[in-house]
Amino acid sequence: MSLSVPGYSPSFKKPPETLRLRRKRVRSLGAALLPGERPEPAPRRAALAAGLSLRPFPAAAAAAAGRGGGGGPATAGRNPFARLDNRPRASAESPDGPPRGQHEAPSPFLDFNQENDLLWEEKFPERAGVTELFQTSHVSLSESDIPSSESTELPVDWSIKTRLLFTSSQPFTWADHLKAQEEAQGVIQHCRATEITLPQSLQQSLIYWLHPAFPWLSLFPRIGADRKIAGKTSPWSNDETLQHILMSDWSVSFTSLYNLLKTKLCPYFYVCTYQFTVLFRAAGLAGNDVITALMSPTTRGIREAMKNEGIEFSLPLIKENGHEKKKTPGTSLGHGEEQAISDEDEEESLSWLKEMGVQDKIKKPDILSIKLHKEKNEVQVDHRPESVVLVKGTNTFTLLNFLINCKSLIATSGPQAGLPPTLLSPIAFRGATMQMLKARSINVKTQALSGYKDQFSLEITGPIMPHSLHSITMLLKSSQSGSFSAGLYTHEPTVVFNICPSVDKVLNKENIREELANCGLHPKTLDQLSQIPILGKSSLRNVEMSDYIYNWRS
Repeated sequence: MSLSVPGYSPSFKKPPETLRLRRKRVRSLGAALLPGERPEPAPRRAALAAGLSLRPFPAAAAAAAGRGGGGGPATAGRNPFARLDNRPRASAESPDGPPRGQHEAPSPFLDFNQENDLLWEEKFPERAGVTELFQTSHVSLSESDIPSSESTELPVDWSIKTRLLFTSSQPFTWADHLKAQEEAQGVIQHCRATEITLPQSLQQSLIYWLHPAFPWLSLFPRIGADRKIAGKTSPWSNDETLQHILMSDWSVSFTSLYNLLKTKLCPYFYVCTYQFTVLFRAAGLAGNDVITALMSPTTRGIREAMKNEGIEFSLPLIKENGHEKKKTPGTSLGHGEEQAISDEDEEESLSWLKEMGVQDKIKKPDILSIKLHKEKNEVQVDHRPESVVLVKGTNTFTLLNFLINCKSLIATSGPQAGLPPTLLSPIAFRGATMQMLKARSINVKTQALSGYKDQFSLEITGPIMPHSLHSITMLLKSSQSGSFSAGLYTHEPTVVFNICPSVDKVLNKENIREELANCGLHPKTLDQLSQIPILGKSSLRNVEMSDYIYNWRS
């Protein structure tokens, strides 16, 4: 609420009264006035007495100028209806702030908006803090963008990257225009799982295996790829016989990959459909002693179908009653038993009505209403990261058969109609095609204090899997003398694969390295993938190495 000032009308609802105040002579200040100087108007004196900081009165300033400039004529008087300060006043002074009389008046060269801003900040310090926050938002953002960690090794990131951009003060010329011998050597090193040699190993780090493969189609990513695939030739879209052949061939490749995973000759692989992605991991990776599979995102329909097939799974990110939801059995309870349990829960939830004796007066909710309420809660997580499903152990084989026979695995309409899911693997498997990530180096000039300096960058695009990310950073760590930075672009539906499922026991790294020695990965890469994930529902976004120490942000 504003404070009233005698003889001063902030709203100026009575202009005649203001004019009369202007005409009054000030006797109390007559002795302090210099010859030829006009007295301050009553509203202005009242505002100054209340502590408001105002610009010099125009007439007084003109008189002063006339005295200093040879007694020139005074300027016209101040408009009595001009705004002095029409803002509400604070009800109390800040206990820590200086008294009103000690505030320094703003410069007469400030414009009117600046004067009002100063008055606003003077009377409302908390509002001034908000203004300051907006003015320094870029500073606070940069200060809060602190590296998440400093370490000699990066945390494991199970998401698929679509692009990597490395920058360094040293050139990447060794990555361009590989000789025929170097390229052949990189392919052989990859196929034979030979340990990395520098610098020709970049070729080895860029290789991945894909099924199916069509040169005119980009088969990753699949989620949200309709616009990119639209208009491309797809002879199978209206040919059921061709679709059956493609799916039969895909099933053979999928089974081959799972068998390699089961025998620990393949560390992991991805199944990328048009609506969800599945990550299969061998026993020993991510801290689990059994084969695991993560599927995301899912819907209530596909989860119900998995239950009907007898697949036991859990929803790691869904919590009920403050506790993590445990396994959802697919065959342990029959339909009749589940119905009996539902009826029992319903009776228990309404038992308090019987104790009060009002069970007959209140309409009892029917079974259908309760079922619809439960289904609504289940549907709320559909298509979200929280819908990620975890399958363990022998249930992953049941999931394999379920995916092979699942009709909703393949789109029935649209640009991806009839196209089998994409299989991505770090090693060769039956029916797979060897592919190469695209790498190119760029040299640019950047402005520096002493002029311009060379800035070198290396861009890598394609489905970049965890093992490739680690081997490439390990390679650059050596070739760039322990100094580079990188921007990582993630396929967002796969970020949730970095969650940490429940771990039954701590595994011995030496045993894991020995059991997975023939999986085709470098020992250091294998050590990283065996770590328990710590990124949660985020992924690596920026990485910077300085003096062989990683700073990373997620």
